[in-house]
Amino acid sequence: MTGFNRLALFDCDGTLVDSQHAIIAAMAAGFAAQGLTPPPDEAVRRQVGLSLDVAILGLLPEGVGPGAVAGIVAAYKAAFFENRERGGAVEPLYPGLVAALDALEAAGFLLGIATGKSHRGLVATLEQHGLNGRFLTLQTADRAAGKPAPDMALRAMAEAGADPAATVVIGDTSYDMMMAHAAGAAALGVAWGYHAPEALLAAGAARVCHDYAEVPAAVAALVAV
Repeated sequence: MTGFNRLALFDCDGTLVDSQHAIIAAMAAGFAAQGLTPPPDEAVRRQVGLSLDVAILGLLPEGVGPGAVAGIVAAYKAAFFENRERGGAVEPLYPGLVAALDALEAAGFLLGIATGKSHRGLVATLEQHGLNGRFLTLQTADRAAGKPAPDMALRAMAEAGADPAATVVIGDTSYDMMMAHAAGAAALGVAWGYHAPEALLAAGAARVCHDYAEVPAAVAALVAV
């Protein structure tokens, strides 16, 4: 592949799928397993996008040390997996996503994902919606440094053969926008996720889309090749 490839690199939670209810439920179970009061829902939503251990560390109540993180992580993963096996981990696609992916591919973009999910969790989500095979590169926080570090975006660009100037990161959190800028890529925010549009713009989003119908043209406009 050459550096002339163009890459649309999507976040998953809050961008492709609305996973907040599954995440909040698993987080509550993780904290309860350690005898801790579950964090408020809004606090959990603010942490979505970070790698799981970092997100949990940011949610620990005052007086609880970082040594509790490993136990919460294990209980979270067990609860999420059990809920998924029972069919309770509902992560619906946002309206218009598939049409937007079709339009981007028709315009010559390669597709990728960079997410705070584990690889196993991401694959399960894609399988649930019949999207396995749609994305050339899958970058997860258990295989590279999590957001807002640039590592996942850099790995995705290397796999796709795309330069930073030919890459757009599409996401719903400030962490996505910060990752994009750290990697030298363009940043496109979406308003239907877990961080407010003003926060996305403050973190470096070139613009914020309010509907998936806006995304293909917005991505194309941000690519400099």
